[in-house]
Amino acid sequence: MTQINNPFSMANKRILVTGASSGLGRQIAISCAAAGATLIICGRNPERLQETLSQLAGSGHVTILGDLTTDDAITATVEQAGNIDGVVHCTGISIPMPARMAKREFIERLYNINVFTPQLLTNQLLAKNKLNKDGAVLFMSSTAAVRGVHGTSIYAGTKAALIAAARCLALETAKRGIRVNCLAPDLVETPMLHGSGANMPTGEWLDQQRAIHPLGLGTPEDVANAAIFFLSPASRWITGTTLIMDGGITH
Repeated sequence: MTQINNPFSMANKRILVTGASSGLGRQIAISCAAAGATLIICGRNPERLQETLSQLAGSGHVTILGDLTTDDAITATVEQAGNIDGVVHCTGISIPMPARMAKREFIERLYNINVFTPQLLTNQLLAKNKLNKDGAVLFMSSTAAVRGVHGTSIYAGTKAALIAAARCLALETAKRGIRVNCLAPDLVETPMLHGSGANMPTGEWLDQQRAIHPLGLGTPEDVANAAIFFLSPASRWITGTTLIMDGGITH
């Protein structure tokens, strides 16, 4: 019987996922492991990171505990991760704030976590040749970067920065076959979306959003499936691009 090659297989691939303690990072790690990959998962919360580890199929997975907003943690992560075939940058925060109220401290915090951390980590992975030939870099952007959303100008700026960086970085890494892309999801049903706090959406608002998105809101599995595509050989000819995932609301 002829064996059919599966271009979406993650077998024999080592994938680094930041922000893997919960939400999209956790689901991407789980889905990649289910597809055959060996995971290196990063996060700041040891209990939640271990919970993610417990849900990964297969063996040989590694956890790295640390705050990637510090240079020391980035350096340690690069060394502990070893050689990898792909990295997914899921570390990030989303805090709505009208521009007139945003102070320097708030702006610097968002850029430090959402932009500087993934870029500096990627820089070190490349500088130390930790990304294997034909590997993949995947940044987590947002539809906020491509369509106006009230009260998110600072956050949107951080996510737009990743899209611009990916376009340029894709050219720098093409000679080694390393692809650089972005995912830009809209509202996804994650714990962050359903969290508590003054800035969190109400149930009524969420119901309205589900109604105006032609395909409803996304799930973490939707985003994880797209991540597998960009990490796998199936996307061999795609780099410097951004996949808008929004249930049809952007048109």
